[in-house]
Amino acid sequence: MNKTYLPPLDSIERNWYVVDATDQRLGRLASEVAMILRGKNKPTFTPHLDTGDFVIVVNAEKIAVTGKKRTDKIYRRHSGRPGGMKTETFAKLQARIPERIIEHAIQGMLPKNTLGRQLFTKLKVYAGPEHPHTAQKPQTLIINTIPGGAD
Repeated sequence: MNKTYLPPLDSIERNWYVVDATDQRLGRLASEVAMILRGKNKPTFTPHLDTGDFVIVVNAEKIAVTGKKRTDKIYRRHSGRPGGMKTETFAKLQARIPERIIEHAIQGMLPKNTLGRQLFTKLKVYAGPEHPHTAQKPQTLIINTIPGGAD
């Protein structure tokens, strides 16, 4: 009987990647980034361990959606008080906090447990093209979506 491969925790190598969200489709970008955060692109992937890499998403304000999602998609949050439900459309949230749109989409694709919360801390999203992580020497990551193409 073969045993499952378990990578030693001190041998897990974590790289830093930069993704430009300009004219990228929200869901396509989120699924690729979630896969990298989990480490599913590595041969040492283990479902119950954090083997993924760090991802920096820049230009979050320029993310694209198809169809009528700009006006019809609603983001909800609740204050915890009676009658405390707040709703906001995609366009309003993008004007106010564009980082939250990408964070919300990626967090929905991560596990809903302690591991998922740990993986989410390795995601850094910025509205503009600047980020403070140049000391980590991040590599540019190209997400293969066709700008302006049909989804």
